[in-house]
Amino acid sequence: MRIAALDLGTNSFHLLVVDAHPDGTFIPLAREKEMLRLGDSVAREGRLSDADARRAVGTVARFRSLAEAADSDEIVACATSAIREADNGGELVDRIEAEAGVAVRVITGAEEARLIFDAIRASVVIDPPPGLAFDLGGGSLEVMLGDRSGMQWSASVKLGVARLTAELVRGDPPSDGDVRRLRERFTAGLAPLAAEVARRGLLRPGLYIGTSGSLCTLARMVAARRAGPGGVVPTSVNQLRFSRDELLAIHNEMMGVTASVRAKMPGLDAGRADIITTGSLFALTAMELFGFDELTAGEWALREGIVLDAIGHHDAAEWSDDPRAIRKASVLELARRCNWDKVHSRQVARLALQLFDQTLPLHGLGPADRELLEHASLLHDIGAHVSTESHHKHTAYLIQHGRLRGFAPDEVAALAALGRFHRGGDPRGSREPLASMDSAWHDRIAKMAALMRVADGLDRSRSGSVDELRVKLNGSRVKLEVTSAGDVDVDIWGARRKRELFEKLLDRRLEVVAG
Repeated sequence: MRIAALDLGTNSFHLLVVDAHPDGTFIPLAREKEMLRLGDSVAREGRLSDADARRAVGTVARFRSLAEAADSDEIVACATSAIREADNGGELVDRIEAEAGVAVRVITGAEEARLIFDAIRASVVIDPPPGLAFDLGGGSLEVMLGDRSGMQWSASVKLGVARLTAELVRGDPPSDGDVRRLRERFTAGLAPLAAEVARRGLLRPGLYIGTSGSLCTLARMVAARRAGPGGVVPTSVNQLRFSRDELLAIHNEMMGVTASVRAKMPGLDAGRADIITTGSLFALTAMELFGFDELTAGEWALREGIVLDAIGHHDAAEWSDDPRAIRKASVLELARRCNWDKVHSRQVARLALQLFDQTLPLHGLGPADRELLEHASLLHDIGAHVSTESHHKHTAYLIQHGRLRGFAPDEVAALAALGRFHRGGDPRGSREPLASMDSAWHDRIAKMAALMRVADGLDRSRSGSVDELRVKLNGSRVKLEVTSAGDVDVDIWGARRKRELFEKLLDRRLEVVAG
């Protein structure tokens, strides 16, 4: 089923078209955004202007045309704070239905929070639980507390960045008086919520999450600063964690320049240049009042929540108790989209984990590396979906742009690097995607690549013939015995061809024999 979700927000309208599956998963096909800034008029006048209404109707009509061109079976539209609060919001909803042919559901703050949290728990690993999430929109702020099983508590307050910028900010850049007024408003709205979280005995949630435009923009600005001039900024900042010190450095820089200068800062969407300082001041104030120093970005929010709701995901899906289950599910979704060789990939992953476990005294890698090795092994051949020639390079590209859920940007880069080097070559820091990564990753990725190459060789026949592996460590040698009920000569030959990196990194001769 193809679903088009329209998020009619205070700052911007969004369109997301997806292919939805019965198990509740979906594949994004098209995205579109239009910055309308309806909240500016509502904050100043309490109503939407005629110009606002015309632009809103025109945008929804265009989104409908795009949805129909994509053969959408269902169009679901939800409106939030600006339309909900405007004196003439009901008139706009009626006009959109009459002129654009789209029925709009105006949702409450509580409903908005529920939909957003469904999207968060489907895209961010909430570990350790519970997670306290802040969805900072243009008109309202939703604060949500919950874990993998669902939302436990929420609140919606009128602290949106467009609203407060229009009401309280007079200067460009903001003056000391502007900052004082914003801090007072944020403190008045957030302090009771922080007290409520503390009253529930959850003063220190395990994870603090920030979603929607302004907070994700700040995450992208942090990522751009980390990358430096000419560096590679990750395609997705989902699961990226940034500290108060990183945020404060960007905030201080922005507060000293005008919006036109801010618009040119790396990672910043120019359309948010006038409101982003309000967003950064909110984040810093929230960190002080709730007592945390690190925020995790979540790129899924209301529009993804609308999709999940439309396909009954929150009711029909069997939510796992494991908060990291979304990572494996996301990997398998990407693999299926790329028409993977399921039998071969699962065999390589199984054998790679056996090698990992039995050579642990040699490589010294940890549980996080073991998990990444499994995921990378499942994805190592997806580049063949593009072309068998240089498929390792296509694999890296598909992983980097695959919108994997639950993975931090550096983990996505690690998976891409493993895909890039699973066939051969010497993983070095001067080659992408390793070149853009912290050097601490390089040795870990090289060792994982060495294990994956041998495992890949052990299914050279693509027959899944190898049953079990038994590793014997003996001085300067590693003896790898391969057991099978069938013929594994080709697989043993394949492993021998791919043992060079293993031997180089672990400083042991690898002998591969039939057991």
